[in-house]
Amino acid sequence: MKETRQLLGKLGEEAACRALVTRGHSILCRNFRCRFGEIDIISRDRDAIVFTEVKTRSGLLFGTPAEAVDRKKRMRITNSAIFFLKQNNINESFCRFDVIEVLNKGGKLRCRHIKNAF
Repeated sequence: MKETRQLLGKLGEEAACRALVTRGHSILCRNFRCRFGEIDIISRDRDAIVFTEVKTRSGLLFGTPAEAVDRKKRMRITNSAIFFLKQNNINESFCRFDVIEVLNKGGKLRCRHIKNAF
């Protein structure tokens, strides 16, 4: 069961990357890990650095995927983003935090991009 969830998560991240590229983003990094946590996708959207959390679900029994991005998760992402910016000497950029919800509907992945989610 864990392997199935991991596969679904990986497929969701692939779908989210494709959706971002289609919208004009340049992918800078995927699965950035540091001592504070992980950021699924870091991209550039024109003049903004975008830190994106991808949440993939096969149903809504436990709420929408975005509802899983709680305060604790947002803090880990924010601290990881600060670390990424410092590590890469990025000082003068506008930053944005997005969430992409991916729902598996009958084997078809549907993405919902929530800009400025937090």
